[in-house]
Amino acid sequence: MRDRLPDPPAVDTDLPPEPLSHSLKQRHLTMLGLGGVIGAGLFVGSGAGIGIAGPAIICSYLLAGALAMLVMRALGEMSAAMPASGSFSVYAEKALGRWAGFSAGWLYWFLLVVVLAVEATGAAKIANGWLPSVDQWVWVLLFMVVFTVSNLAAVRNFGEFEFWFAALKVGAIVLFLILGTLAIFGLLPTASNPSGDPVGMANLTGDGGFFPAGFGGVVAGMLAVIFAFGGLEVVTIAAAESDNPAKSVARAVRSAVWRILFFYVGSMLVIVTLLPWDSLEPGQSPYVAVLDSIGIPAAGQIMNIVVFVALLSALNANLYGSSRMVFSLAERGEAPRALLKVSGGGVPRRAVFASVAFGFVSVVLNLLWPDTVFLYMLNAVGAVLLFVWALIAVSQLRLRPKLERDMPERLTLRMWLFPYLTWAALLGMAAVLVLMLFDDSARPQLLWSSGAAAAVLVVAWVREVRARRSAA
Repeated sequence: MRDRLPDPPAVDTDLPPEPLSHSLKQRHLTMLGLGGVIGAGLFVGSGAGIGIAGPAIICSYLLAGALAMLVMRALGEMSAAMPASGSFSVYAEKALGRWAGFSAGWLYWFLLVVVLAVEATGAAKIANGWLPSVDQWVWVLLFMVVFTVSNLAAVRNFGEFEFWFAALKVGAIVLFLILGTLAIFGLLPTASNPSGDPVGMANLTGDGGFFPAGFGGVVAGMLAVIFAFGGLEVVTIAAAESDNPAKSVARAVRSAVWRILFFYVGSMLVIVTLLPWDSLEPGQSPYVAVLDSIGIPAAGQIMNIVVFVALLSALNANLYGSSRMVFSLAERGEAPRALLKVSGGGVPRRAVFASVAFGFVSVVLNLLWPDTVFLYMLNAVGAVLLFVWALIAVSQLRLRPKLERDMPERLTLRMWLFPYLTWAALLGMAAVLVLMLFDDSARPQLLWSSGAAAAVLVVAWVREVRARRSAA
């Protein structure tokens, strides 16, 4: 397989020093890695996956998690060897050319600023439910201003925000797993098991068996949950601003991927073991259903607080990630040079403003036309994550031989069974894209995202042609 993608000798793995701050600590990166993907998609959206696959949602999460784990391992290898604020965009440019770095960077930036609107609006809806006298748009404005100020200040502030946000989310899941395990073994009575007997396998094998919808249900469930693993990429972007980038990103990626897979799969195992899978109401958080069954008072409000924090955490992380990505694009001449202005504390403030400005536009569109204009934008980023992941895998295939030959000491974090598992990840992503094409609910996202990617590629091609003409 190495012969199919020969190592290009012209690839330069040396990167200039970053002019950004280097004040993020190891604990910041570790918690960013853990908390980056623990969001509303897990706490609320997982109910849709359970409704599709039944108890076999465990297999759906295992498959999706395995794919995400392979991608992150490949990205972690490159990030540990060549830390950069543009992360995979920089590696795609070095491995495949300017068009690839341009496309990966701008597509990911667009993804973050659009999803940012979803998170701000979701958090505002929860806050509006607590204080109905305050309009939803006021809450959105407040959140955007607060996190803009946070990102304009020292990067350490961002790290502290994310550390405590992630700590609350991780703590909530750990507590949920403890309570759920006690209930499964009969050490904690539930509404359906007041006698305190061990629950056993009844809910896993009853009501249609473990695979009530067959393997097709597992596949459909995977499509419903795979995008919940997006967000881990931000830790490799943040690594460039840590006090020891190579060591920090390697440790963060190692710990985060395994623990997140444990949290996701463990949570699903607790849920489908304690409750009949078809008893969950559409739109209801399965976590709330389990806590209600155990008898935890005000379970709904407790989970509302956790989801609220998760949304704000994701908003903060996406604003950070988008600003660093567009800053990196500007460094390489793929975005306006004016965005390179850095404050005395090492913060790219103009890049932050540029990202938050488009974020505000997205929020306004979400508030005014959620079912038309903004829906098209949301569909346009629906499959972008998979496109970015594919570029990460291909970049790693191209850069790994160069690193092995010229600077093996930089390979402190290696991809398992290279290149076979990298190819397996690419095949897995291709399979998911094909499945999306034949899934009625996912097809619009794939088609709109393909259109957005094609538009960016056209712009990249035009820029390449102009650059060649200028050089000639």
